[in-house]
Amino acid sequence: MRYFPFPAVTRLDQAKDRVTRKLMTSSSGQELNPTPLMSPRIESAPAGPATRQSGNTQVPAIVPAHTALVVMHYQTDIIALFPAVAPTLLANTRKLCDAARNKGVSVYFAKIQFSPGYPEVSPLNRNGQGIKQLGLFVDDAISPELGKQADEPLIIAHRASVFFGTDLKARLRAQGIDTLIMVGIASTGVVLSSVAYASDADFRLLTVKDCCYDPDQIVHDHLFSTAFDSRTMVLSLAEALALLA
Repeated sequence: MRYFPFPAVTRLDQAKDRVTRKLMTSSSGQELNPTPLMSPRIESAPAGPATRQSGNTQVPAIVPAHTALVVMHYQTDIIALFPAVAPTLLANTRKLCDAARNKGVSVYFAKIQFSPGYPEVSPLNRNGQGIKQLGLFVDDAISPELGKQADEPLIIAHRASVFFGTDLKARLRAQGIDTLIMVGIASTGVVLSSVAYASDADFRLLTVKDCCYDPDQIVHDHLFSTAFDSRTMVLSLAEALALLA
């Protein structure tokens, strides 16, 4: 299925990249400069204790009953935008989900979704108007490759943040969750918006860089070395798997 009606097929991927960056930006509306797509790494967990050293900060072992993995915007319409990196992202995140399940960590999925006709989209919302024009996120689903279980919550949001207008925070607090492992697509959209809120809400946060993606690799890397590093403990997939072992 083609989501972008551009006549020149040879320019389709380039056009997807440009339009998607506009859709996936944070609420600031800042547009990003294009850079070549780079695939995230596929890693396996190393042997060793479930703690790590990040700079001068050691990551303590998690308490599974008080921890949740929040998988954000791993949905079919979004995955279809990035065919070059989708297999790696899905493989990485499936490993993370399975490790969390085996550890007894709750797994939450969150997707952006709209009703037919987009009644939830304000004419003042630039990002929402772009989504409406392209006809996205009405009837897509969580990517089946992640093996979502029937008892794993699905949070439906109408904005970039998985917390805005949803009951996610109330659900987490009710279950005694104080630690979140957060991954998603894209880094400049749902991850940035949701990490900022969760940090302000006083959750202990971890992000897994190899399970996040943005079409602008420079900004993706910069976020993980600045805004995310100051609010979360940034882990590689291997480090996250070791923590969940």
